[in-house]
Amino acid sequence: MADSSTQTPEAPPARGEPEWWRRTFSQMTGMGLSEEERRARKAERDCKKCNDNVKYLKRFSPIVIFLLQNIRDAGGNMDKSTIQCLPCDDMQAGGFSPKYGVLLCQNHLRDRGHTEDTLAHELVHAYDHLRFQVDWMDLRHHACTEIRASSLSGECRWTREAFTRGVWDFTKQHQACVRRRATLSVARHPKCENDAHAARVVNEVWDSCFADTRPFNEIYR
Repeated sequence: MADSSTQTPEAPPARGEPEWWRRTFSQMTGMGLSEEERRARKAERDCKKCNDNVKYLKRFSPIVIFLLQNIRDAGGNMDKSTIQCLPCDDMQAGGFSPKYGVLLCQNHLRDRGHTEDTLAHELVHAYDHLRFQVDWMDLRHHACTEIRASSLSGECRWTREAFTRGVWDFTKQHQACVRRRATLSVARHPKCENDAHAARVVNEVWDSCFADTRPFNEIYR
């Protein structure tokens, strides 16, 4: 016996009808949408923007192209399955996992330039993992690859520090930025005791890791 409570799905309104205009206007402006619908729309926009930027950078960014080639030369491959745009809860722009690859936090990336810096940073980690067999639970290993990633990716160039983060120092600005960002990353490591511990570990490996610019001949920018 058929279930009399089963209802036929409602047909979408025909183009030009008042309900069609209402839905179209809501989609264009966000007015009349529920909070859940707004979040879904934003996530969809963020994801498309992030993926479009990744496609562009893989074709036209010199630093991204160079790092991807060196990762291939080291026996790795970064494709759609290993560079993913996803929403993140933490206030971070990206991350790297030896198991899953590069994560780009689509909801925290401001523009293509920010995406390029973030992707380059994580690709340095991927290169280091393949080339130097990084032990990610070793604080000194972690500190070293964070120093290299912050130094080589471009995220610590003067214009990024000044115009994005409001840091206008001229004296050893690059080194200060690299040290600060590496220390912040190490401080989030589960084996790190506190900020002072993170700073101490960064200092211990600083000289050799900051001087190591592989696979570049020198700091890229």
